[in-house]
Amino acid sequence: MDELRRVEIYTDGGSIGNPGPGGYGVVLLYKGNKKELSGGYRLTTNNRMELTAAIEGLEALKTRCRVEIHSDSKYLVDAVEKGWARRWRENGWRKNKKEKARNPDLWGRLLDLCDRHEVTFSWVRGHAGNPENERADELSVLAARAGDLSIDEGYEGARSPG
Repeated sequence: MDELRRVEIYTDGGSIGNPGPGGYGVVLLYKGNKKELSGGYRLTTNNRMELTAAIEGLEALKTRCRVEIHSDSKYLVDAVEKGWARRWRENGWRKNKKEKARNPDLWGRLLDLCDRHEVTFSWVRGHAGNPENERADELSVLAARAGDLSIDEGYEGARSPG
């Protein structure tokens, strides 16, 4: 069996206001090659953009890979690495009897992608001089400030009555 490709992915996401216009940035590294991805939404949250960045990075992979995702989001890293997100899914997207898990649409997509690849998440301190993390941040800010942003259906649709 072939050795899995080793890919590093740096992700960042944020919003201007929370909620507000948001963007995500992704830097993929493979054997000295670099690919950058970004996008944004007119109304979303910081956490949704952090999740979207990881999803977009994993969706860009064309074959099964061994991936390390570097993120400055404790929300993202801890929820996956500590098993919280999988427990939320097993419990019908509930954190406990009273509290629903937020962003189940994105967590579901992310967990499915993690099942497709061998993925580990590692936390990096934001704005601490890591060039790839800084670039992912820059891409996310540029995307959030872009005109003609898409609609985050998972966020805006979830907020609409009916």
